[in-house]
Amino acid sequence: MKKILLIEDNPDMRDNTAEILDLANYVVVTAENGKVGVEVAKQEKPDLIICDIMMPDLDGYGVLHILSNDPKTAGIPFIFLTAKAEKSDMRKGMNLGADDYLVKPFDKMELLNAIETRLKRSEFFKKNYTRDLSGLVDFIQTANKFSLPTSVSTNHKLRNFPIKGFVYHEGDEPISVFFVNKGKIKSWRMSPDGKELITGIYGAGEFFGYNSILEGTNYADSATALEDAEVALIPRNEFLSLVYSTQEVSARFIKMLVNNINEKEEQLLSLAYNSVRGRVADALLKLVKKTPNSQNLSLSREDLANMVGTSTESLIRTLSDFKQEKMVEIDGRDVKVVNAQGLERIRKFS
Repeated sequence: MKKILLIEDNPDMRDNTAEILDLANYVVVTAENGKVGVEVAKQEKPDLIICDIMMPDLDGYGVLHILSNDPKTAGIPFIFLTAKAEKSDMRKGMNLGADDYLVKPFDKMELLNAIETRLKRSEFFKKNYTRDLSGLVDFIQTANKFSLPTSVSTNHKLRNFPIKGFVYHEGDEPISVFFVNKGKIKSWRMSPDGKELITGIYGAGEFFGYNSILEGTNYADSATALEDAEVALIPRNEFLSLVYSTQEVSARFIKMLVNNINEKEEQLLSLAYNSVRGRVADALLKLVKKTPNSQNLSLSREDLANMVGTSTESLIRTLSDFKQEKMVEIDGRDVKVVNAQGLERIRKFS
């Protein structure tokens, strides 16, 4: 059962509203003023807060401000109760982070509908969607209930790419965003001196190829399969529909994309500050993370060197050192990580 905190200084209004919520099978906790409400919210961690605005000592705006700045309560849906409906007051509340407004007097169904809507939106944002095609479909099916600018299909076109097969070329116009269902994809570009620089490695459950769509430019790099791969294509207009949708859908979708951004930042920092040993250790650990069902990494030395940002000769020497230090085992082109903790120490301190 969902728990609702009701903060209301008028005893009759508080009792009547609490009774409605109780009859609707919600667990109800109440507070008679804003100061008490803040303490109760921190102790009870309710699923939703309903709060009057006009209260002595600490009004509803103050309650929302305090709770919004506490990480433990910041994500709780918040509905204001107010005796007036001035646009300026509503705007002030929304700017502070309120999810909805109810103007007194309100009827029973208006109250319950507002609560149900906000709880559903909250669950949508908190839910952990699996990082695979079924998780993406689950997300889109839920997102389509939020009146998207364009309805997004759950029947995605799947394409298979053989090893070294091109997904797109530098300079192509982007018409789709890609989601890796199986295998691995690398994005890369050529440096002015003709060397290949890998700009990203994408494993199952990751998106790629969306930066150019967001920037309105052609692809600045190329993408090819590091191994046999299966990729889902999301049309450009449907991708933009998810990005520029309601706040809930957009924020949740961007959260699914942001792992790629963080990884690219880490890659740039690694290239700037780590030694070759540190960068090779970092690359191996990242590839292991993208291959959760196996510690064996099948990757050409050239691709791995390009990912690290070093020469093939330097990479081979470093792998040979790691083999002697019993960090990895090598069988042809396959590299097996046998001491991830040791590689982690090298990554951190080299």
